Amino acid sequence: MTKIKVAILYGGRSVEHGVSINSARNIAEYLDKDKFEPILIGISTSGVWHLTSSVNKNIEEGEKLSLQLNPNSPGFITSKGIVLNADVVFPVLHGTDGEDGSIQGLLQAMSLPLVGTGVLGSSMSMNKLVAKKILQEAGLPVAKFLSYYFEEADQINFKKISTTLGVPFMIKSASLGSSVGVSKINTEADLKNAVDEAFKYDDCLLAEEYIKGREIECAILGNNPPQASMPGEIIISSKYEFYTFDAKYVDGEAVKIDVPAKLDKDVAETIRQYSLKAYQALKCEDFSRVDLFLTEDGRVFVNEINTIPGFTNSSMFPMMWKERGISFTDLITKLIMLSLERTKRSARIEKDFLSALKF
Repeated sequence: MTKIKVAILYGGRSVEHGVSINSARNIAEYLDKDKFEPILIGISTSGVWHLTSSVNKNIEEGEKLSLQLNPNSPGFITSKGIVLNADVVFPVLHGTDGEDGSIQGLLQAMSLPLVGTGVLGSSMSMNKLVAKKILQEAGLPVAKFLSYYFEEADQINFKKISTTLGVPFMIKSASLGSSVGVSKINTEADLKNAVDEAFKYDDCLLAEEYIKGREIECAILGNNPPQASMPGEIIISSKYEFYTFDAKYVDGEAVKIDVPAKLDKDVAETIRQYSLKAYQALKCEDFSRVDLFLTEDGRVFVNEINTIPGFTNSSMFPMMWKERGISFTDLITKLIMLSLERTKRSARIEKDFLSALKF
């Protein structure tokens, strides 16, 4: 049997570069080598693409690549002029230039099938402001929020925000993940540094109502129709005020994970339905992870959606499907096959229009 060639993209020009490397390392390790042939492509922090022999942080030691700009015969070209053709691309890129539709648009323009959400869903989901507005339009509950652009920095006022949202509240960069650019504001003195930090990474920030509640996540898989896992819960150590970057990736003692979460049946089903509705409202494809809050009085809020969730050893997405009986290797296989099936279906769409127009 001819193996399917899978180009695994990792690294990237993003503050989540290291997280991407950890995720991609697992995908490369657990990829079914009887069915798939991996092509490992690392993107350096400066944005240069390299062919690497393994997934590692020393991306620039690999051979530089360029993209063959021919959608009829797309491929990656080595410095020696060798063309590497991939049947499908698996972007394992978190954050800027990887999860925001940028890479997806490049691949789509070159007719390269990709695993995961395309341009529209990626860009909408990555931008917290756009995502929240679409989720609201879909009738889903989200935390109250205000938004500000960099040019409006002088309008960011503690009294106005606290009157609208209460205290504490959150400040967040609009288009980042992994809790980078996120701060919890308890006093007026906290605000300036938090705003500076958020604007360091983005031209837009959100001030958001602080929801005191349980951190719940739900994994979505598939397209027609998508399926929801049982929800999982992240129980954060009391030494952290919220789910910070360090709590997620650095401090091994920071969190306890329950998969499935200890929830009443009706609450679990509400979370699953909200997650499916969010996935569909934001035009996600193949897979995503939905993050939610559950308050003491039983209210559920959709926080955000991750179109390329983590695949590290401690990541919730593969854990939630493992609980449903799908191994890491089988999960990766399903994702690749979902992408190829979706690409095959989309081939029916015409890209040309015959008319009497002269040019």
